[in-house]
Amino acid sequence: MIKFTIVTCTFNAEPVLQRTLDSVCHQTYSEVEHLIIDGLSKDRTVTMAMDYKQRSDSSATGHEVTIISEKDNGLYDAMNKGIRHATGTYIVFLNAGDVFPSRDTLDTIAARVGEGEALPGVLYGDTQIVNSHGHVLGLRRLRPPRHLTWRSFRRGMLVCHQAFYARTDLAKETPYDLQYRFSADVDWCIRIMQLCAKRKLAIRNVEEVIVNYLNEGMTEQNHKASLKERFHVMVNHYGWAITVLMHGWFVVRSVVKR
Repeated sequence: MIKFTIVTCTFNAEPVLQRTLDSVCHQTYSEVEHLIIDGLSKDRTVTMAMDYKQRSDSSATGHEVTIISEKDNGLYDAMNKGIRHATGTYIVFLNAGDVFPSRDTLDTIAARVGEGEALPGVLYGDTQIVNSHGHVLGLRRLRPPRHLTWRSFRRGMLVCHQAFYARTDLAKETPYDLQYRFSADVDWCIRIMQLCAKRKLAIRNVEEVIVNYLNEGMTEQNHKASLKERFHVMVNHYGWAITVLMHGWFVVRSVVKR
């Protein structure tokens, strides 16, 4: 069986953390490692995580839970810490407030891996947006294409970061670039997919909703800075001409939708 490493990075996440912990705990798939990487929270985040670990240790699924609480240099530094500690076949980042849409989501993803072939470099799927109370608001506006390549992100981040499962060996070769404060996830996904192309590894669409995403994260809270940084990420990977052309299309698209 393949093993999933789920990384949840936290800092004062008490209001939204419990539903994420419950969601992972209730997954029926047994081969799960859950790394909770905390940045020295001052609220009950770590206490909640410890209670969850105790509950998970005694549950039938027996998921492996590891809690690390120490000073870090921001979200992407914490994510890199998660990559370094990961022992699973695939790694995914599930933020506090995000949840799996059903108890058998990981079973569904694992079933798409296939047998007797090279493991896909990336598994990806669709995303539902939820509000702060966990109520589903609808599907994410940007939808995953049937066939995904590293060039696909020229049209925007078509796959939500929390719906992007990378092979852990590739992730360890390709940590997050800490020069980016808000859009290192976009850059990371592109570089992972470039590595897949170089090694001729499949990027496979699970063709299911595989995460309910809380749309109130760090990037949303710093929207303008994030957009500027994402522009530089796209220039780095696709060049000035394509990036300017695509951003012109983004503006036209937003005007038409109004």
